[in-house]
Amino acid sequence: MTTQTGTVKWFDDGKGFGFITPDGGGKDLFAHFSEIQSTGGFRSLAENQKVQFEVKQGQKGPQASNIRAAT
Repeated sequence: MTTQTGTVKWFDDGKGFGFITPDGGGKDLFAHFSEIQSTGGFRSLAENQKVQFEVKQGQKGPQASNIRAAT
């Protein structure tokens, strides 16, 4: 899979999901907390946070996977 970059559009900690806007354009991608790569602690994303991710096919279409903070 190809690593892409994007910006967190919004993320709801209570519901455990949100959306990422890819830098290359296209539709916003669903982001589930289980796909956030965390070094311990709470898995969450902040609005406007820059992230790296891969795209995989989810139940309802393309979604972000292997999500981590952009370096």
